[in-house]
Amino acid sequence: MQYHVDGALVPREEATVSVEDRGFRYGDAAFETLRAYGGEVFRWDAHLSRLEHTCETLGMPDAVPDDLALRVAETLDANDLEDAYVRVSVTRGVQPGKLTPEEAVSPTVVVVVKPLPRGGLSGQRVWDAPAVVQTSKTRKIPSNALPADIKTHNYLNGILARLELRRVSREEYAPDEALMRDAEGYVAEGATSNVFFVDDGTLKTPETGSLLPGITRETVLDIAAGEAFPVEEGTYTLDDVRDADEAFLTNTTWELRPVASVDGLEVGGGPITTLLQRLYDERVEAACYGEEPNRNA
Repeated sequence: MQYHVDGALVPREEATVSVEDRGFRYGDAAFETLRAYGGEVFRWDAHLSRLEHTCETLGMPDAVPDDLALRVAETLDANDLEDAYVRVSVTRGVQPGKLTPEEAVSPTVVVVVKPLPRGGLSGQRVWDAPAVVQTSKTRKIPSNALPADIKTHNYLNGILARLELRRVSREEYAPDEALMRDAEGYVAEGATSNVFFVDDGTLKTPETGSLLPGITRETVLDIAAGEAFPVEEGTYTLDDVRDADEAFLTNTTWELRPVASVDGLEVGGGPITTLLQRLYDERVEAACYGEEPNRNA
């Protein structure tokens, strides 16, 4: 494997950053997780826009290089990958070891890839089964403390939530995802996913404010609007999700993953989840593999 580090392809074993890099020292960095299908990055413009927004919020508005798309393409080509996980990281770079950053920025830019199966209509899921979800005691950091709409290297909040899963896991019960609540106790999101559920035919998802509005979440909402599904964004309790007719999680890698259970209570997927999965696959197929679905087949 070869990774892209500061403008050059290097063997994975040699892909390193300085111990004085602020991304290492403080989590002072932005990142995006993307998926390439058939050599094309799905929703590239949306991911790039969020990466730039994160960097602007962190006070380094010019850190994203103009040739980032080329660096991603070169990394995929160097590893002979068309279907892949792609992670792009932009740190503030090497600076003196003090909390206040210097105004001048020489960013560290890294592109990492790994193979994934084909997606789209004839692809396969990256997960083996619907997700087992467990509510965590760890709450989301309020957005007025750390903006929820930026994606930074500082993931300790989600890590603490995932560590709780390890403590409750046993042979017959092994949760895949931590369900996190906001400071008021309302459902926010998973540690690395957004949450959707269906109640009496209406597709519901927590409103933005305390959660990272994912690109896949945005795509699902757009698909639902195009199909004239009843959709609601609001504030919901744990019981709203536990008692749902169906539920699923979204992120770039999982796409749409049905929820098997929440806190040991069975939920499961259903017709709306299945339909949205197919419509999402159709979008991927058309955007990245260049094939429009034949709805009459």
